[in-house]
Amino acid sequence: MTNPSRRRFLWRLVSRSGLMAALAPPALALAQTAPAVGAPTDWPTRPISLLVGFAPGGGTDLIARQIAPRLSQLLGQSVVIENRAGGSGTIATGQAARARPDGYTLLLGHVSSNAMVPAITQVPYAPATAFTPILLIGSVPQVVVVRAAAPPRSLKDFIAWTRGKPGGVNYASSGAGTQQHFAAELFQQATGTTMTHVPYRGSGAALTDLLSGQVDVNFDTVPTVLQQIRSGQLRALAVTSRQRAASLPEVPTLIESGVPDYEIGAWYMLMGPAGLPPPVVERLAAAMRQTLATPEVRARLEQLGTEIRILGPADAQAYLRAEITRWARLAAAKHIKPD
Repeated sequence: MTNPSRRRFLWRLVSRSGLMAALAPPALALAQTAPAVGAPTDWPTRPISLLVGFAPGGGTDLIARQIAPRLSQLLGQSVVIENRAGGSGTIATGQAARARPDGYTLLLGHVSSNAMVPAITQVPYAPATAFTPILLIGSVPQVVVVRAAAPPRSLKDFIAWTRGKPGGVNYASSGAGTQQHFAAELFQQATGTTMTHVPYRGSGAALTDLLSGQVDVNFDTVPTVLQQIRSGQLRALAVTSRQRAASLPEVPTLIESGVPDYEIGAWYMLMGPAGLPPPVVERLAAAMRQTLATPEVRARLEQLGTEIRILGPADAQAYLRAEITRWARLAAAKHIKPD
């Protein structure tokens, strides 16, 4: 082929290639120009781990087991609950912070490990920046419970009883920095009482010792102690929310019982490690909204005492930061230290 002929042949080839590129479908053109990494359009393709920072049977575990089956259906992959108890929830939380941000490791975030424990001790993650909040699910009020045989019949009785023996009343918690710990410290600040903290590795062990009389009181979540309240083994003195709990309508709030502005609850938030791709966040948030809108799931959560309050990713992030600030201030004011 002569040089002029060769040049004409190459020109026709280039022109045709340009025309083919121009006529290519948008998806094909995007595939030719955009990198595949960071665009998980087929997510999820394998099971998802949902980390829970407390032992089976506790409030966080119970909430996780209500949402996981429906979430699995909506995502088309199994959502497998993994209990990593210990460190007041920080073991599981730290594992989530270190996970690859690919959507296959999630955390059922909790007020203790995500806002309270970091207020009193160093944790192996930055609570405000190490996570991608996906959706605030809501909160569960706590309830002040004593054994049925204990002297106090009401919260006012309990306050008087505690004031009569400063430091002699022992309160249980699921560990230093948990919501039970902070609820009791907030209570002491508000009522001028003094109690002794007895931390456990989880709600189950704390409940066992409360029932056996090894400790005097607990500020536990409603789901954890609801069965024992209904069976008459424990006496509920007051709930920690501003309104009465739907599952315990006969039990007054602390505010009703004479403790002004007292409010605390165990909130739950679905989150992943920092840097979770926006498409994954959006799909998870949508699936969680659908899960919480499922009548059976919603009914079970409400039976457990959950007050559903949905906040999307941006609002959940703001809520998380506000909670971190709130509990850091209480820890500083009360000089709360790890036991």
